[in-house]
Amino acid sequence: MNFEYSDKVKELQQRVSAFMDTHVYPVEMDYKRHYATTDKPWVTSPLMEELKAKAKKEGLWNLFLAKQHGGSLTNLEYAPLAEIMGRIIWAPEIFNCNAPDTGNMETLVLYGTDEQKERWLKPLMDGTIRSGFAMTEPRVASSDATNIECAIVRDGDEYVINGRKWFTTGGMRETCELYILMGKTNPDAERHNQQSMILVPRNTAGVNTLRSVTTLGYHEYPLGEAETEFDNVRVPASNILLGEGRGFEIAQGRLGPGRIHHCMRLIGCAQRALELMIERSEQRTTFGKKLSQHQSVREDIAQSYCEIEQARLLTLKAADQMDRFGNKVAKDIIAAIKITAPMMACRVIDRAIQLFGAAGMTEDFPLAESYTYARQIRIADGPDQVHMMSLARQLVKQHVG
Repeated sequence: MNFEYSDKVKELQQRVSAFMDTHVYPVEMDYKRHYATTDKPWVTSPLMEELKAKAKKEGLWNLFLAKQHGGSLTNLEYAPLAEIMGRIIWAPEIFNCNAPDTGNMETLVLYGTDEQKERWLKPLMDGTIRSGFAMTEPRVASSDATNIECAIVRDGDEYVINGRKWFTTGGMRETCELYILMGKTNPDAERHNQQSMILVPRNTAGVNTLRSVTTLGYHEYPLGEAETEFDNVRVPASNILLGEGRGFEIAQGRLGPGRIHHCMRLIGCAQRALELMIERSEQRTTFGKKLSQHQSVREDIAQSYCEIEQARLLTLKAADQMDRFGNKVAKDIIAAIKITAPMMACRVIDRAIQLFGAAGMTEDFPLAESYTYARQIRIADGPDQVHMMSLARQLVKQHVG
């Protein structure tokens, strides 16, 4: 197994790192202050637009799109770049590599018609509009997606949508123009053929944004996690993706890359937390010694390093298998890294917060917000328990034949 990155990847790592060092880290606190003081928190900041323009000019744009889908990089090649971007949780948007837009763009690439691609994919790839993925519902346990109740009913040349969604990332922002919504077109069909996905323009009559749902107290400006009511929403029948009853098929194609992208970014979050932990341990003293001289602190640093390295290698292996064998064949190792990476990041960031003391829980450092992101992903991309259940079922099946 070759653990060395190619010259192409090394060069891109250097370019993305240099961009972060030159343009992003120096304005990290300015970005935070903007959303702490603005009266328009759902509007993309001018600073973000400036950074996006610079990244696009430097050719550091849409790096997420896999080579087999028309992009320039494999999943394996993209992984270390996503890690660098993930060191600041809002940085991926600078490179047009942020969730949920990356997953929605891949969905349109794979399953959209030429007309849908022209109308929606093109401006998303250009970064001029944003989108949301409306799947989770407040009234049912959405960890089992077959529970979803939102109704999509055919009426002539239209579909009529009724239901309620929440935690739709990006649904609050002013530039969000499209929802990809999952709902039921046929409740009487086989369990995994009841759901469909459909494109819903956000400005359609009956799409009512009810509130921004917080995550551990964070509104996640300017994206937001919208709770939205769909009240007799009518869209053209041509907005259905791939056809009725194929929602799970699309979800599997979408969630494989989406899940591993989160893992890549979380490794960046955890790596930065470790580096901040090491720096802090050299700057502070207790009981007559630097924090770095206390045995328990040394153990936390060492354990964090080991856990990050393990998760990084597993992520790279999963990315490699996706490239070589496809998402369906790689589903077990995708499940494994989805279980491993968020829990690892939670542990590492929590140790860093503990070492920072009270300061670690404030907005003065990125740790509290990073922890919120890591903890959210243990649910948002499918609960740990669901991935464990699915993975164990496959492993038992393989073992007993």
